[in-house]
Amino acid sequence: MTAPTKPSPGGPSDPAASGVPLHAPVIDWFDEHARDLPWRRPEAGAWGVMVSEFMLQQTPVSRVQPVYEQWLARWPRPADLAAEAPGEAVRAWGRLGYPRRALRLHGAAAAITERHGGDVPADHAQLLALPGIGEYTAAAVASFAYGQRHAVLDTNVRRVLARAVTGVQYPPNATTAAERKLARALLPEEQERAARWAAASMELGALVCTAKKESCHRCPIAAQCAWRLAGKPAHDGPPRRGQTYAGTDRQVRGRLLAV
Repeated sequence: MTAPTKPSPGGPSDPAASGVPLHAPVIDWFDEHARDLPWRRPEAGAWGVMVSEFMLQQTPVSRVQPVYEQWLARWPRPADLAAEAPGEAVRAWGRLGYPRRALRLHGAAAAITERHGGDVPADHAQLLALPGIGEYTAAAVASFAYGQRHAVLDTNVRRVLARAVTGVQYPPNATTAAERKLARALLPEEQERAARWAAASMELGALVCTAKKESCHRCPIAAQCAWRLAGKPAHDGPPRRGQTYAGTDRQVRGRLLAV
């Protein structure tokens, strides 16, 4: 990954300087409070991490975990999935929603089998070249599976950075170049610590700095949080997009897949 361009060190707008006091408390909190999830265990490997990242897109952990475990039991390696018809991937996807993700994961497994001897590549560019893999998933797999230094920007991380560093309640509806620049500047220099920071800041957003009700009394960086110190000003940006379900194409697709 290309090293980020950093502002002049120590300046008042230097985001890297702002990030240094955040790393230790967030990582220490993660070491104590991280959920024991199957894709975080060493035996999950890079394929397990990749499968989890596909499944967790817009789908809560509670719904993903049983399907994930069944999936890995049936297809423990990319080549096992690639040997099956794409329809079997959709069938096994069940009611997770957005079944196109199953087809994309099948396509990625086939490409891994053909191009990389069945092993999920560690190189960020090679991950990004796989079908169905975008910037977020490539960075997540490289970071969580291989301990590399990448900015992993999911909704939870974006919300933590928006509040703790930028001082606003919510990030923009779509990820911006400014957010990516900030996230890169905030990365610890050491690779393993940067990967730990990525996982820890994501968990903080999922469990404590949530969208609907933040728990500042449980937050390890509440004392440094720019949004809290500013008095928690209400969101004044564009209306936030809700994820409706009833009466949508998603609901109809789910019922058709059930049949």
